[in-house]
Amino acid sequence: MRPRVLALSLALCATAAQADEGMWMPSQLPEIARQLRAAGFKGDPADLAELTRAPMNAVVKVGGATGAFVSGEGLVLTNHHVAFGVIQYNSGKTSDGRERDLIGNGFVAADRAAELPANPDFRVLVTTGFDKVTERILADARGKRGRAYYEAVDAATKAVVAECEREAGYRCSVANMYYGTDFYLIRQLELRDIRLVYAPPDAIGNYGDEVDNFVWPRHSGDFTLLRAYVGKDGKPADYSPDNVPYAPPGHLQIATDPVREGDYAMLAGYPGVTFRHRMAAEFAQQIEWQLPSRVALYAGMIKTVEQAAAHDAEAKVRYAAQIAGFKNTLKRAQGELDGLRRSDAVRVRRDDETAMLAWLGKQPDANAIRADIDAAQKVLDAAASTRDRDQLLTAIRTQAQLLNAALTVQRLALEHGKPDGERETGYQQRDETLIAGRLKQVQRRYAPDIEKALLLDLLSQYKALPKTSRVPEFDRVFAGEDSVTLKRSLDALYAGTRLGDEAVRLQAMQADAKTLAASDDSLLRAAATLLPAILALEEQNKEREGELLRLRPAYMRALIGFRKSQGRAVYPDANSTLRVSYGAVSTMDPRDGVRYRPLTTVQGIVEKHTGVKPFDAPQALRDAIAKGDYGSTVDPELKTQTVDFLTNLDTTGGNSGSPVLDANGRLIGLNFDSNWEAVSASWMFDPRYKRAIHVDMRYMRWLLAKVYPAPHLLGEMRLPAE
Repeated sequence: MRPRVLALSLALCATAAQADEGMWMPSQLPEIARQLRAAGFKGDPADLAELTRAPMNAVVKVGGATGAFVSGEGLVLTNHHVAFGVIQYNSGKTSDGRERDLIGNGFVAADRAAELPANPDFRVLVTTGFDKVTERILADARGKRGRAYYEAVDAATKAVVAECEREAGYRCSVANMYYGTDFYLIRQLELRDIRLVYAPPDAIGNYGDEVDNFVWPRHSGDFTLLRAYVGKDGKPADYSPDNVPYAPPGHLQIATDPVREGDYAMLAGYPGVTFRHRMAAEFAQQIEWQLPSRVALYAGMIKTVEQAAAHDAEAKVRYAAQIAGFKNTLKRAQGELDGLRRSDAVRVRRDDETAMLAWLGKQPDANAIRADIDAAQKVLDAAASTRDRDQLLTAIRTQAQLLNAALTVQRLALEHGKPDGERETGYQQRDETLIAGRLKQVQRRYAPDIEKALLLDLLSQYKALPKTSRVPEFDRVFAGEDSVTLKRSLDALYAGTRLGDEAVRLQAMQADAKTLAASDDSLLRAAATLLPAILALEEQNKEREGELLRLRPAYMRALIGFRKSQGRAVYPDANSTLRVSYGAVSTMDPRDGVRYRPLTTVQGIVEKHTGVKPFDAPQALRDAIAKGDYGSTVDPELKTQTVDFLTNLDTTGGNSGSPVLDANGRLIGLNFDSNWEAVSASWMFDPRYKRAIHVDMRYMRWLLAKVYPAPHLLGEMRLPAE
């Protein structure tokens, strides 16, 4: 039974928030209507709580990030870097032997027939339902511990999802809010036929690359247009030339008014994960171990892949998306580390937790709550003992395309022997289309020499760990204690596999465990050896996760009660569900004597241009800037073309591609980054430094009108042709 004083209504905690803080669930927004209106919102906050009304019905999940419908014919606007995998997938040699470089040259589909299909596993998800199901999820878990608690929650989750997905075309999931306190069923229409419509050259969409990543001032045109298609019956379908554009329930209208400092701004999107409500010891571990070790890991992987692909142009294209992801993760980790240190996060969080526990000690039933908090800390302490090994094994399993494919088909064969409801999440019948899509695209993202080089680097680090922390099955498959012997083992593994052939991979996906066990394919046999060890590690993790799922709600009840006593808001940590933040177009003073102005212009592109990547602005863009013909997109005060702008909106990873709206709900920008000083916001919100960076929609309009013209798309979005 929950302690009487701490059984709080979570919705009522949405009070007294700072105007620029909070990733709010749409359902919470009516509770902060006064703050929204005070910040400048002119609409009805109650409308924002309705996912079937504008503007929320236009905001969609795109890949692992966000996008929005911008026409009634399925046109989706998202970031260039969000759709980069689609662009890369369609680059390289075509079926008739021609070279097609959409990364370097960009792409404009002249008509619907010219639009290019995305990689098979790329999805656009349209949220149509968000319902609380806490009692159903926790009913059988109460009174259980550890693995049993985990299994009860997992079984209830699968049952709820299976019931939700009885209607074809929908993808459902259960979101955990406030760390096991509440659970919500999310229902999403799964659009599977997505096509590339418009992408600027990489030297526009990614201008400045890693040098400018997380940096202000910024001059990137980080946007891409896609289109969602469905079958002629209007239902989701796999790619077919006969499919028709999807008619969304609503779409955003792009604003034509100028953007100025102080203007109200609001963002809706699918932020990935934040950790602001984690325990103080977790903050300390993040700063003292996790982030430094992540920086070292990703810097090593980047160096290895780039060196291995240095003289192979085709391999560079195949690994372009993976390298871009590595670099983003690396820079984000370093920025997060710097930011948390700058904000003195360990001390601030420790002092806050100490005050919370002192408050808790004065509440009824405090001893029971404190006992659960202390027990959770013991679970976390135990997990820390294997953290170096676990991080490396995860990288080995996930970053090598062909090895991952072998592990995937072996695991799928094992799961095929179980009733669907008992299969591991990710390997149920509902997941097999996505698995097949991932297996199909391996060809375009894999080169054997690059993969072996990457594995050699990771395995060398693994072999340097104390033997007591290593896993016998991994030592057996990857024999050798030095790089020469390890390389020999990897050469043998990759010489004896046929999984580089798409048909072989897809055939293996359909095979049963007995057939795979009889295979003489070296990577399949290696995966068969590794799988029992991986399963054993999963069992240990589920035991820990079950205990934390049971115990963390005590910490959250204490934190929510403490925050309410302070008159402060509590919004749930982000978890890839739809959220809204609000604030204003804003300046920033990052350090003494420095002020960031809120708008950048095309003059900054010229100033940064060197002719060498990453500052190699295309000739067509430089010619258009020199001409100075900005038409209706010119800024009336600056008398030139704007590029990006800055707000104090609360964002994190996953918010890439999120639409930025004005006070009337019109689209003024496209979120794509944070400033360097605010990368740490996933753990700690610091209003002095938190800013978000967005593409000004006027820059996109100008590019479509004057630089890489697409008048048919401007017309479709009901925008001026110039």
